[in-house]
Amino acid sequence: MEIHFILYKPAVPGNVGAAARAIKTMGFGHLRLIDPCNHLSDEAMMLAHGSHDILQSAMLFEDFESAVADLDMVVCTTAKGRSAKHDYHSSREILSYLENKSEQLGKVGILFGTEESGLPNQLILQSDMAMTIPMAGSYPSLNLAQSVMVTAYELSPLNHLEKPGAPLSKSGEGWGTLKKQTEQLLTRAGIPVGSPLYHRIMERMATVGANDIPLFLSVISRIQKNR
Repeated sequence: MEIHFILYKPAVPGNVGAAARAIKTMGFGHLRLIDPCNHLSDEAMMLAHGSHDILQSAMLFEDFESAVADLDMVVCTTAKGRSAKHDYHSSREILSYLENKSEQLGKVGILFGTEESGLPNQLILQSDMAMTIPMAGSYPSLNLAQSVMVTAYELSPLNHLEKPGAPLSKSGEGWGTLKKQTEQLLTRAGIPVGSPLYHRIMERMATVGANDIPLFLSVISRIQKNR
């Protein structure tokens, strides 16, 4: 499983550089930037001390859709209490969710918002899970680079699971397959993408454990055959 850190429209080069350093310090190497500032500026390079390779190899995208197109799961980071999601998971819980589905996930994206306003509600809705970092109070809040550091630290035990090219599961079917088939089934059932019910169902599906994935795939297959 590969963890890809995604920064959405970062505006401060220093934050991008510090985020790159945090990622490498915790043993990760994948950084994606959506419509970023100059991530190779002197300021960014200075704060990415020892991590210039992360900045130079960062994947650049113009929009969210293209940045996550090849990912099996997207976990967004946001302040708790936003109205876009029903469930907000602590950063301390995400590790267990990902470990549980390690054989069913190839690439997972951890999405961070802008320094000023975070993530738009629409992108929170489009993410599979929402994560928040526990704090003693709302202010002072963590800045972008600090949020990346905390998250990378929480997820660092996953590094021993990063084996690019390894099969996702014995059957070749994983959570990505379940997600796609569930989306197709909901569309056929008249529950369109963008509706509150659709997003609520997909939100809960993201928490399904590895042992239950074959069960859900079997049920969906039965439903499709009996239509």
